[in-house]
Amino acid sequence: MENKSLEEKKKIIYEFICDDRYVPMKQKELAVLLQVERERRGELAQALEELTAEGKLQLSKRGRYSRAEEKTVTGVFTSHAKGYGFVSVEGREEDIFIGENDTKGAFLGDTVQVALKGQPGGKRQEGVVIQVLSHSITEVVGTFEKSKSFGFVVPDNQRITRDIFIPLEHTRGAVNGHKVVAELTDYGAGRKSPEGRVIEILGHSNDPGTDILSIVRAYQIPMEFPERVLNQAERNAKPVSEADMRGRMDLREEVCVTIDGEDAKDLDDAVSVRKEGENYILSVHIADVANYVQENSALDREAFERGTSVYLADRVIPMLPRSLSNGICSLNEGEDRLALSCIMTVNPKGKIIDHIIAETVIRVNKRMTYTSVKRILEDRDEEECRKYEELVPMFEEMRDLAGLLRRRRRKRGSIDFDFPETKILLDETGTPVEILPYDRNTAARIIEDFMLAANETVAADYYWQAQPFVYRVHDKPDIKRLHKLALFVRNFGYSLHTGGDEVHPGEIQKLLDRLEGTPEEAMLSRLTLRAMQKARYSTDCTGHFGLAAEQYCHFTSPIRRYPDLQIHRIIKENLKGRLTAGRVEHYEAVLPETAKHASETERRADEAERETEKLKKVEFMEQHIGESFEGVISGITQYGLYVELANTVEGLVHVNSLEDDYYEYDDNAYELRGQHTGITYRLGQRVKIRVKGTDRLLRTIDFTLTDEV
Repeated sequence: MENKSLEEKKKIIYEFICDDRYVPMKQKELAVLLQVERERRGELAQALEELTAEGKLQLSKRGRYSRAEEKTVTGVFTSHAKGYGFVSVEGREEDIFIGENDTKGAFLGDTVQVALKGQPGGKRQEGVVIQVLSHSITEVVGTFEKSKSFGFVVPDNQRITRDIFIPLEHTRGAVNGHKVVAELTDYGAGRKSPEGRVIEILGHSNDPGTDILSIVRAYQIPMEFPERVLNQAERNAKPVSEADMRGRMDLREEVCVTIDGEDAKDLDDAVSVRKEGENYILSVHIADVANYVQENSALDREAFERGTSVYLADRVIPMLPRSLSNGICSLNEGEDRLALSCIMTVNPKGKIIDHIIAETVIRVNKRMTYTSVKRILEDRDEEECRKYEELVPMFEEMRDLAGLLRRRRRKRGSIDFDFPETKILLDETGTPVEILPYDRNTAARIIEDFMLAANETVAADYYWQAQPFVYRVHDKPDIKRLHKLALFVRNFGYSLHTGGDEVHPGEIQKLLDRLEGTPEEAMLSRLTLRAMQKARYSTDCTGHFGLAAEQYCHFTSPIRRYPDLQIHRIIKENLKGRLTAGRVEHYEAVLPETAKHASETERRADEAERETEKLKKVEFMEQHIGESFEGVISGITQYGLYVELANTVEGLVHVNSLEDDYYEYDDNAYELRGQHTGITYRLGQRVKIRVKGTDRLLRTIDFTLTDEV
């Protein structure tokens, strides 16, 4: 080390001490060296002192050096309406709390450097923002307000805690009440407000459709397709020709149907079932979208950016132009269509014992709806059975086969969260006129069972072939959350066996089965769901916990999900023998980003859909202020009771409105208890409420308890 500079010596010493493989002998050697150096006051001692001062090393009471505990971290800042915030750090389970005076003016979505404060035992880690490294939000959607000398935008997003100052010369003619998009030119600091300029006027806040358009723009979801993309889609959307069908398995004589909702226009899956001896032959045919969307074309790049179709209350924002999604890629009745088919042989125990994946050409016999098939199978509607007389035997075989597949899946431990979805009916102005719980019926379950079977079969096939692929993975739940859930459900007389540090998905399904039909079913099922991890896309096949599946992927919706389209390309190349070493190398390079981006765009779409639903529920309940309803207590906090109505609308009964007593919150039992009367409000309890008020900006609904309905 004699001829090395001080900085080089520091680097060598740091790596020496922090090497995970080091043995105690190193410390002894170091101690001897240090003793000599202390006496000589050499550069080694100086290097150690500087490394310690810089916070890279720490010295124990016994005189031993080691890597210093991390004092600063980098993460993404999320602000709260009350002024404080949180920083999420990749790989760190719990967010870091940032007090109102410690944010250093950080803006929602900023990447920040945080100095960690001391962490008292059992409390959340706290920190102080010491530097804003980069901004992710460049545009803000909100309501424009104008004064004499300036304008400002009140952000729709309540997590953006400050209004955006707009100089008069940058208002673009906006007037009070306009919904606008403001581009940020200054993020503000200290008492200075963020500053921006209006770049788009979406319409007046009272205009039909402006509310949802504002949500779309806030989440930066692209709506209009570039002209070159539309032109390419038109050129590609040619009728199926003899040349297109060459080399494909011709299944046009096979009876197959599509089964979808009444208003569905992009029909990307068709199914058929027939018996062959004691076995079932299940064919799942998926539109061959990859035939029309070539890799790295303008169409493909646009689809990648969008990642997924977005389904909002008043519109669908498709991943692909409608000339494809509603045209040549839609498996329309009576039309020749190109497909990628998974044909499975299923034995009487519901086990898939053989399968073929092939490029095919099909012709759908009938376009069926969930409602129609339900009438045939559940209601035994004579008119409906007569209308589809030739297909009724196949529908009955579908029902039997779906039951076998479902029982086998449940036996291995697959979890079925059966929450009613919300169906919001709007009039021509976009005003909600009715909100209904939208339960899955027999027909919807059949299609779901068949799609799950195809997705799992395809994933297992390519996993064992060891080809590059995009999987749908669902990690095991965090054991701390499950222990907390197990303690909580015990209050209601239920048990959840966590078995040390793991839980089998079958245990969770057993809990859900025991909850079925009970008053607390909806609430405890939701709490159980919140204890789960979020599913995501990955190139590593780590399994799907919720389905208790070792391999799973998304194969069945290439019209509306980019990962499906990407794996269709891989499958097609493999079937044609074109998956060469060079192509494998190509996919190994691009698929990780495909998986990551698809997971991000999926979350973006989910959040936009939730915000739209919340907004329309608020608008609907505005029409019912003063009216009374019956509901179920779905959540309890120290500030009140959440009550869910039969139509899935949820509102808050604030604790301050409970005037008959002073109520205390018991966080162990999730109860509000009256101090003097002993009146107790519990989860799952039925109550009567009156609609007190709504807030469109906050998207909240307030209830009060009442004795009348």
